[in-house]
Amino acid sequence: MSVAAAFAGMRSVAPVVFRAGCPDCRGRCELAASALRLVIGASSRTTFYSFTCPDCGAAVRKPAGERIVELLTGGGVSTLRLHSTL
Repeated sequence: MSVAAAFAGMRSVAPVVFRAGCPDCRGRCELAASALRLVIGASSRTTFYSFTCPDCGAAVRKPAGERIVELLTGGGVSTLRLHSTL
């Protein structure tokens, strides 16, 4: 089977877009996965996502519960996993 034949039935997929709000300017924005960073720590206090607000330039950091982690990782957001030293 040729490569062309193997990929013949595939469709292009629209890029994933995430909606987020900025607490500084109260702006609502749409962000590509590449504009977000996810940090997964040992607890809920050390698990968060961050981005730079495209409207005001503020660095935004928000907590990420299990569902948010699932959505962001599934959408291709870059993830950093923090390891416990215990």
